[in-house]
Amino acid sequence: MNSTFQIGSLVALFLAVALFFVNFDSLSSFGKLAEADLPKSIYEINVKDIKGNDVRLSAYKGKVLLIVNVASNCGFTHSNYKEMNALYEKYREKGLEILAFPCNQFASQEPGSNEEIEETVCSRFKAEFPIFEKINVNGKNTALLYRYLKSQKGGFLGSGIKWNFTKFLLGKNGAVVGRYSPYTSPLKIESDIQKLLEAS
Repeated sequence: MNSTFQIGSLVALFLAVALFFVNFDSLSSFGKLAEADLPKSIYEINVKDIKGNDVRLSAYKGKVLLIVNVASNCGFTHSNYKEMNALYEKYREKGLEILAFPCNQFASQEPGSNEEIEETVCSRFKAEFPIFEKINVNGKNTALLYRYLKSQKGGFLGSGIKWNFTKFLLGKNGAVVGRYSPYTSPLKIESDIQKLLEAS
């Protein structure tokens, strides 16, 4: 009786594992199909700046890019803007561009309109790097840029953006070479930025 129960349990476990891998494979295939319409390069993507003007990311060819989803009322806001400002001032002339994309998906910490965000970022945080219109970085309305970035560099426990100030670092050829958590301060990325700026 005990032996029969053990055999039955092993069979059930085997079937459960097999079913998991079948479903996992199906989900993976679905994911690949869902991402089939993504551009082959970030330079094929167009976005809008904070004033609603169209911006072609191809304008940044040859630049090292740090792309960040920002929020005005986050605990990380002050330190991140301060350090991003420092990096931009130091490396802008050497080829660094920081592209900031406001997002209200994390604890509603970017609730303002584009006009209000621009005023806050420029007057309170003194940002001189480009600020773009508010977007979604997760969910069914994820901006094409973030669909692309996440497809190139997944994060811990999945590719979804976990919080404000997740950072993507791109080389001069547009390749996504690094993804950093909200807990990683911009200045801790400085050595990676320097290497990319010095690369031919």
